[in-house]
Amino acid sequence: MSRFDEVVERRGTNAVKWDGLKTVFGKEDVLPMWVADMDFKAPDAVIQAVKKEAAHGIYGYTLVPDSTREAIIDWMYDRHDWTIKKEWLLFNHGVVPSIGAVIEALTEPGDAIIVQPPVYNPFFDMIEKNDRTLVHSELVLQHHRYEMNFEDIEAKIVSENAKMFVLCSPHNPGGRVWTKDELTQLAAICEKHEVYIVSDEIHSDLTRAPHKHIPIGLFSANAVTLIAPSKTFNLAGLQASALITPDKELRTKIQKVFARQGAFTLNQMGIAAMEAAYRYGHEWLDEAIDYIQENVRLVKEYIEKEIPELTVMEPEGSYLVWIDCRKLGLSDKELLALFLDEGGVALGNGAKYGPGGDGFMRINVACPRSLVADGLKRMKKAVQSLT
Repeated sequence: MSRFDEVVERRGTNAVKWDGLKTVFGKEDVLPMWVADMDFKAPDAVIQAVKKEAAHGIYGYTLVPDSTREAIIDWMYDRHDWTIKKEWLLFNHGVVPSIGAVIEALTEPGDAIIVQPPVYNPFFDMIEKNDRTLVHSELVLQHHRYEMNFEDIEAKIVSENAKMFVLCSPHNPGGRVWTKDELTQLAAICEKHEVYIVSDEIHSDLTRAPHKHIPIGLFSANAVTLIAPSKTFNLAGLQASALITPDKELRTKIQKVFARQGAFTLNQMGIAAMEAAYRYGHEWLDEAIDYIQENVRLVKEYIEKEIPELTVMEPEGSYLVWIDCRKLGLSDKELLALFLDEGGVALGNGAKYGPGGDGFMRINVACPRSLVADGLKRMKKAVQSLT
């Protein structure tokens, strides 16, 4: 039995995924497969590090020590072949707030910022709530796989006078792991037109062979790379993330925004967890990736055999599976209601990820296999109810 087979009760722990069902979906008696967090316990080294901090009994202001920076540097080299320096690192409590801060630091109100929908929907919020202009360069769906439209990207940069490009790497919700050729071409276009790249690489550790994540920072001096242990090790509740950029001028501008926001450090437990995860989490992560891959295989094989009306976009990275439901001929509201009311399973509604997301649903398979199997049976029941 794998450690990841353990079903841990999360109801009553203020977990958004479980305890937020009533607020978001209007009912509690459904299986949640929507929010992108794991139903796995964190690595033991992380749990012990947090316990050690808690046992001390004093929870005052805490600095991010050099040992944490060194753990990140080693992790990035070992997992992603990227040599970074301590001075390249900044810290913030989350990737989404960091996107907002970088937007504020490097662009002006009204500036155009490009995203590639369907994509992680907080990108839209951070751009619009910072009074910037949201510009779509929609991904192209080719043979159940997303591709970048480089001609459209460059045309939009020129026509909209775009100042920034927000990249999702690996892609959420489609699971694409961008290749070296794709990233170098994107970096070249942005460098040519002096466009900053902000790269959300929060799923970067969850890629599976033969696919390999390549940081955009290897190809672009104008990039700010955002990472966190939150998806990798299920630490989102501890709120610790990092920003990486070699450009001192960019770091200074971002730090000024942090200062205006009153942000200057991370919480004590988040620091301890981040360092322990990056220093001691390799074996746990390798096992988790293998386990998730088997869950993905189960989803793909089950849907092909039992629910042929649906089509699986097999992820190259992350634990999110993008399901094409367009053959059902339902609106997004009808799709969500079908799985919720007829199947008793709460999925991510594709429409919220922007143009190109209509008719898709996103499911999270970072959970014990028994729950994945349960979710698939519920989805089958829902689709069968149509006939």
